[in-house]
Amino acid sequence: MTEENYNYRTSQKLLRNQFPGKGKLKIPIIPKFQESPGDFDDLLLIGFDKTHLEDQNHLDRMVHFFLYDYRFERVWKNPDNDIEKLSRYRAVLSPDFSMYLEMAPVMQLYNVFRNRWCGAYWASKGLRVIPTVNWGDESTFDFCFEGIEKGSVVAVSTYMASEHDNRCDQKEWFMAGYNEMLRRIEPEKIICYNTPFPEMQGNIIHVDYERSSWRYMNYERSFHREDLDAFKIGGTSSNNRDTIEPYLIGKGGGSVYGGEIKPSKPEDERFWGEPGETKYTYTAKGELIETLIGPDGKAYLEIHHTNHGFPKYHEVPHQHSIIWDQSGFHFGKEQTTKCFLYGRDTNMATWVGTNSLEDNRFKTISDFKQCMRRGGEVQFEWNGMLYCCFGCISPAADAAPKMVICQAGSVEVNTRTEKWCDTADEILEYMVGGDRLRDVITQVKVWERTI
Repeated sequence: MTEENYNYRTSQKLLRNQFPGKGKLKIPIIPKFQESPGDFDDLLLIGFDKTHLEDQNHLDRMVHFFLYDYRFERVWKNPDNDIEKLSRYRAVLSPDFSMYLEMAPVMQLYNVFRNRWCGAYWASKGLRVIPTVNWGDESTFDFCFEGIEKGSVVAVSTYMASEHDNRCDQKEWFMAGYNEMLRRIEPEKIICYNTPFPEMQGNIIHVDYERSSWRYMNYERSFHREDLDAFKIGGTSSNNRDTIEPYLIGKGGGSVYGGEIKPSKPEDERFWGEPGETKYTYTAKGELIETLIGPDGKAYLEIHHTNHGFPKYHEVPHQHSIIWDQSGFHFGKEQTTKCFLYGRDTNMATWVGTNSLEDNRFKTISDFKQCMRRGGEVQFEWNGMLYCCFGCISPAADAAPKMVICQAGSVEVNTRTEKWCDTADEILEYMVGGDRLRDVITQVKVWERTI
C-alpha cells in the first residue's frame, strides 16, 4: 500500500469514527450545551451563509443552518475550514441536513449522522454547540433523535412547516415528530426559530424569524458556487437562485415548502374551482382576467383582456396555459387567443375578489423572483412612471421564452426601454428612474400581478 493510499484509507474524513455513539448505529453524540448567563436573552440567529471572518456586528448571535443544504454542504466536506469563523459567535447549531419524506431511508439516516458528527466535531474543537433536531415520518423516529443526550438544549424550526404564500402548513407532520422528541429527549430548553405552533409544549425560547433575517443585517453574502454544484444532476444549470428545482422538492423536514398549495390572496382564488367553472377577476386597474378550471379542479388556461402595458408582444386578449407540478404552478408562454369560448360552460361563472395594492405588493425580493420564475406578468409604478415585466415571453415566434422588463406604454416606448433577461436577478438590476429595481421592489406600487 502506497503512502498516499494509506493516508486515504485511514483518513478521518473517510472513516468518521472518532465519536462512537450508542447502539448499533453508533451515531455520534453531541455533548450537552453548557449554558452561560445571558445565552438566551433576546436571542437572535444568523444563517451560516451570512457569517464572515470580518463580521463584528452579529457575534452575539447563534449560527443556524435552517437553509438549503447546498449553502452549507462544505461543513461536511471540509469541517475544519470554518471553525475559526464559527468560534467567534455566541454558539453554533448543528447542521440541519434535510430529512425529506421521499428520501431513501439510508439518506435520511446519513443526514442524521452528518448532523451529529459535525456537532460532535465542533464541540471537540471548543465550539459551543446546540443540536438541531429534524425528522421525517414515523419511520425515522428510531434514529432521528439519536446522538442527543436526555435533558439537552435543542433547536427546531417551524418556518418551513408554517403556512407560506400558497402553501398550507404542515403542522400535523411537525407536531408528530415534535411530541416524539419531547418524549425521547426531554429537552431542558427548545430554541424555536420562527413562531411556535400553539400546541407546542416545553420550555420554548422563541427566536423571531424576521429580526434574525438579512433585513436586520448590514451586509449580504453570496453562497459558494461549488456548494450548489454538488446538487447538479446531469446537465442541469446552476444559476444563482434561492429555491431548489422541482425535482428536489417534497414534503417533510428540511428547508423546503412541502404543504399543500392553497390560495393566499383574493385573486389567487381563481386558480381553484369546480370542474368546468370559469373564474372572472378584475385587476386593480379594472381589466378582466378569465380563468378556466379543468376536470381536476385546477386552472388550466387563463385569458387576459389586457396587454399589461406591453403592446409590442401582447395582444388583447391573449392567453396562457397553466402548468402544474409538485412545486406549484406556472404560466406557459403567451398565445394569441382564438375561439377561446369553445368548450366553456358560461353558466358556471364565478366572480373572484380583486387584490388590493397591499395584496399585490412584493413583500420580499424572493417574492418577486418567485413570481418571475413562474411566468408572472407585472405592471408597477415608481415615481410616477409605469413599468411592466414578464417572466415567460418570447422575443420572436420561434424563440425560447425569456424574461423582459420595460416602460409601459406604446410599442415605441416598449422597444426603446426593453431589457431581455435570463433570470429574475437580471431583471432586478434594471434601473427605474434613478433607482435600481432590486433596491425598491418592495416599495413600488403594483397595479397588476398575475401570480
